[in-house]
Amino acid sequence: MKPVLWLSTIFNVAGALPGFSNGASAPTVDLGYAKYQGTRLPGGVDQFLGMRYAAPPLADLRFRAPQDPVKNSTLQAATKYGPICIGVGQDDNPSEWTEDCLFINVFKPSTATAKSKLPVWFFIQGGGYAQNSNANYNGTTVVEESGQGLVFVTLNYRVGALGFLASEEVRKNGDLNVGLLDQRKALHWIKQHIASFGGDPDHIVIHGVSAGAGSVAFHLTAFGGKDEKLFVGAVVESSFWPTQRTVAEMEFQYDRFVDETGCSNASEPLQCLRQSDIATLQRANTAAPFPGGSSSPLPDWYWLPVTDGSLVPELLYDAFKKGHFIKVPTLVGDDTDEGSNFAYNASTRSDVSQFFKNNYPHLTDAQLGTILDAYPHGTPLPKHGAWFRTSSDAYGDSTFTCPGNHLTVSVAKYLPQSTWNYRVNILDQSNLAGGIGVPHTFELPAIFGAGSTGALSSSSSYLTYNAGIIPVTMHYFISFAIKLNPNPLRYGGAPKWNTWGSGSRMRLQTNSTAMEEVPALSVRRCQLWEDLSETTEV
Repeated sequence: MKPVLWLSTIFNVAGALPGFSNGASAPTVDLGYAKYQGTRLPGGVDQFLGMRYAAPPLADLRFRAPQDPVKNSTLQAATKYGPICIGVGQDDNPSEWTEDCLFINVFKPSTATAKSKLPVWFFIQGGGYAQNSNANYNGTTVVEESGQGLVFVTLNYRVGALGFLASEEVRKNGDLNVGLLDQRKALHWIKQHIASFGGDPDHIVIHGVSAGAGSVAFHLTAFGGKDEKLFVGAVVESSFWPTQRTVAEMEFQYDRFVDETGCSNASEPLQCLRQSDIATLQRANTAAPFPGGSSSPLPDWYWLPVTDGSLVPELLYDAFKKGHFIKVPTLVGDDTDEGSNFAYNASTRSDVSQFFKNNYPHLTDAQLGTILDAYPHGTPLPKHGAWFRTSSDAYGDSTFTCPGNHLTVSVAKYLPQSTWNYRVNILDQSNLAGGIGVPHTFELPAIFGAGSTGALSSSSSYLTYNAGIIPVTMHYFISFAIKLNPNPLRYGGAPKWNTWGSGSRMRLQTNSTAMEEVPALSVRRCQLWEDLSETTEV
């Protein structure tokens, strides 16, 4: 069993791994429109942070597809992350998040050259399309653990109202789903420029988590499944499928936004929005009830991609069911308790009904009854209301687990030998004591290394009793990024990961990683959500 390099970096925070830069050793890259100088790290990794992949989306470029970056003839520093994209409920803070945010980050082996043609792992963070909540992960550890065998890329993309404002006026005088268009712009940037970092533009694996995983689903189905050769494999981690409405169904949201920014009386409201300062926009960049819902509780997710008839031509459930997607090797999974961080802390059966009604206003009373019958009241969880378990289990299935399983089944029909699924069951005592089980995306530090996803306290289970699951999980993902199969480069002693077949998945659990069958109860519940998808997706 080879030594684990991640142990050397577990106490570093994302973006703060040790390094040095000087005129003699600092790496540079010429991208044509700009030259960037990065940082060479002692472990044999070069990082280029905060490079522009598109023009600042300001003023007249608000609510429009991203444009090419402006040319700059001076050498630019690429030694720190750019600010991430400002989201719902955030005040403008240019040192952390702001509107000028379309930056990309690349981590490469120091020895890689334009002739290296290394596989590229492109990660899209989540945040419910409301914020970039998994931004700026550091790829140094996975590059090192790959044996200097890959290039790792992350980006920022627009979220909230700035990324997903929808109306016919926006369609006419701008672009819909610009947050998704930002991601595609970054993919085209990678195709054009990644060879300069030693990457192979013909071997890009796209990986998303949560809303990033939902984004991967949209890219798989983009333009009806038209393959523009932007990626050769897909990792779908806790795929997030909330409501997906038409533009007409979101006009109410546009009207509210225009009204609350003071632009409703302008002769051209959209132009008024483009001329308003960011503080004005952010006062309206909040959540509100959907028509037919109430404010108690507010819907979990409010600014979302819409069916636009082009990039997003149809509902995701329908697209995958009909085979309208790009067929590439795919790795899909979720966590045991996907809904526990989002579900309403329900004390009664009626609380659960109201929670689902507010998130899915088109559900009928009969449908709500069917949902509650499928998720009967069980033993209460610690520190939560008596009906929280029902709320959590049902919401986790409807929004994350069952969409991921539906995607897996759909891809496996075409690529049965190249489709894998998993369930994360990494047990953390503080999570269990807090009644949230194994929550949404808890495995991220196990994929990228504990020090690559942000600061962790010294008592974190990934630094102690769950440390052993990190190399197991990480090397499955590295293997998929490089070989389009989680097995060839898996960690020594880790079990073989069988393909989906008729419903087999890998259970990722400390000292208990093994294949398992999807339970019959889960299959029945996911069939329920598929049957309800035309109601819950709109």
